[in-house]
Order: sequence, then C-alpha cells, then structure tokens
Amino acid sequence: MEKIVFVKSDIRNYVKTVISEKIDKLKNFIEFTLEASRDIKKTPKYDSMREEMQEEIYQMQRQLGALNDLKRNMSKVLNNSTEMIQLGSLVITNKARFYISVSLGEFFFEGDRFYAISPESPMAKKMMGMKSGDAFTLNNIHQEIVEVI
Repeated sequence: MEKIVFVKSDIRNYVKTVISEKIDKLKNFIEFTLEASRDIKKTPKYDSMREEMQEEIYQMQRQLGALNDLKRNMSKVLNNSTEMIQLGSLVITNKARFYISVSLGEFFFEGDRFYAISPESPMAKKMMGMKSGDAFTLNNIHQEIVEVI
C-alpha cells in the first residue's frame, strides 16, 4: 500500500483560507442584514422585526469576533516539523488525522478528512508530548499514533 504524503504547509494554508472565507462571508451577511434593517418600512410589526434583526446582527458580530480570534491564533501556529506532538503538529493515527491548531472541526483537504483541533481540547491534551508509535485511549476509543508531521 502506497503511503500518503501530507504537506503540512498546504494544510496550514488551507485552514487559514477557510477561516478567512468564513470571515468574509459573515461580514457580507452582517452588511446585508444591516441594509435590510434600514429598508424596513414602518408597519405594525416594525419594532419586533427590527429587534429580531438587531439580535441577529449581534449574534453574527459575536461569531465574527470568534473567527477573528481563530485567525489570530492560527498566526501563532508554527509550520516546522516535530517528532513530538505540540501546537502545529499534524498527527496521523490509525483512526483519524488531527491538525493541532485551532478549533475549526472537521474539514476535507484533497479528499482526505482532517480535524483541526485546539491545543486545549481533550484530544490534543491527551496527545501532547507523544510521538509516532505511542498509543492512547480517550472516550473508550484506542488510537495509535502512526505519524507526527
């Protein structure tokens, strides 16, 4: 069986791009909602509609803040190769592929499934300091570390 080679810098750039695209999309939604709230005509339901739109804008602004935090945290993720698992490591186990960076969750890169997880996540905390060949169990799921990039 041929070994798949992952280029960590490509995955890092992809994650950064995904975050940037989400930020742009959310900014567009916020702008659209602001424009729509300005266009609401005075009707009997004017106040409740406007209030709902303001709440929606507030929620989107909170999401935008969280995405900006992800973007800022992603700039701290180094791209150098390591033998021991740390922030920035790409960890291949016998069950999944984890990129220890930011809490973005599941994503697909070149047809392969990855999980971008925060170093504060239980999974990352369990793996920190381990190396290829080590094994661990979390939530009754046993995994063996195949490769650390």
